[in-house]
Amino acid sequence: MAQITAALVKELRTRTDAPMMECKKALTEADGDLTRAEELLRVKLGNRANKAASRITAEGLAGVFVSADATLGALVEVNCETDFVARNDDFIGFVNGLAELVAISNPSDAAALAALPMGAATVEETRTALVGKIGENVSVRRFERFQTKDHLASYVHGGKIGVLVEFSGPAETGKDLALHIAAAKPRALNAEGIPARDLATERSIAEQKAAESGKPAAIVTKMVEGSIQKFLKEVTLLSQPFVKDDKQTVAQMLKSKGASVSRFAVYVVGEGIERKSGDFAAEVAAAAGAA
Repeated sequence: MAQITAALVKELRTRTDAPMMECKKALTEADGDLTRAEELLRVKLGNRANKAASRITAEGLAGVFVSADATLGALVEVNCETDFVARNDDFIGFVNGLAELVAISNPSDAAALAALPMGAATVEETRTALVGKIGENVSVRRFERFQTKDHLASYVHGGKIGVLVEFSGPAETGKDLALHIAAAKPRALNAEGIPARDLATERSIAEQKAAESGKPAAIVTKMVEGSIQKFLKEVTLLSQPFVKDDKQTVAQMLKSKGASVSRFAVYVVGEGIERKSGDFAAEVAAAAGAA
């Protein structure tokens, strides 16, 4: 039997935001396995125990570039340590310049991007100089480039959510699509785009929930399938209720406009990154002692 330490309980609570005692019970049942304990909490508490999937802790900006003819574009995420720096003009300029450079130069990976010329220096040299100037670490986390014979639309919400979408149809429809994606944050275009592992996890959770109902096997099977279909409607773009009119799905809205969507990318700044936490009072005391 694994020892359930206070640190382990705290880690699970941080991941899920579930009550402390529920975390301890789940860890005990899972014999100290954090991943299994988190799954058990989701079975019992539902989406209340799924905070980790949407937690945003790192600072920085999402930057988007779209060419004048709307056929070439890029989306980037650049991180820094504080929101104050994310509002710095030099930092903003670096992010926007990087998005344009990705679109025009089409680097194959992060190393290729770092080596590209950016003004009189390379991207990496520019980044290093920026770190020295603003006094914070700056990292280029990810980027995506689209080129199409159709059209691109983009949207950035507060610098923290960036969207790039490839579509055909009226320009206003592309704008609506980008706004919807920023608000609803779909994981994929349709069910085929959901990774098999994610689907298996959802099915396992649904089966455990349904089994606890005590209903006949035939009913349990229908409950599980119903849960999976509900999950897919929530996370796939075409099946989601359209944010401007939730009486129709995105697919229905597109059909009514004679439009279609091919692909999209959405970045939420800091998504999946854990900020190091610390005891500020202890840090101040330690600094004073050192002085």
